[in-house]
Amino acid sequence: MRKPPETISIPQPGEGKRGEGGYFGYLLRQAAAAYRNRTDRALADLDVTSPQFAVMTMLKAYPGISNAEIARLALLTPQTVSVIVANLERAGTIRRVPHSVHGRILQIELTAGGAALLQQCRERVHGIERELSQGLPEADEAAIRAWLVRVAKGE
Repeated sequence: MRKPPETISIPQPGEGKRGEGGYFGYLLRQAAAAYRNRTDRALADLDVTSPQFAVMTMLKAYPGISNAEIARLALLTPQTVSVIVANLERAGTIRRVPHSVHGRILQIELTAGGAALLQQCRERVHGIERELSQGLPEADEAAIRAWLVRVAKGE
């Protein structure tokens, strides 16, 4: 017999279907959401969101990429990237500059202030990364990374 709705308790992360017996897909989403929340909190006082951090990271790593390429790399929609780029440009974090060969093409790049901001963000996110892997044997970390890449590649 089913319990009345008012007596059903929602399990905490790590309990019930939110625990080790849960579906891989759900556990991945749960972990990704927890990571995103933790990153958002770490960057909040810098007025940077996780998606903004991802866009800045891709701009630094792959100079000259298009908004569509940023969207694919940062796992965001093109519409979201357009809004983020506009907001970062308004804040002076990025700027559009003419392409060195094709002058009509405008490329997006970090400003000096944007690069400094990205460095601050990176230090905080690297701290989270270190905490996540703390106490994890190198072989286990390598196996987890390999598994996550296989999942992402659809293998």
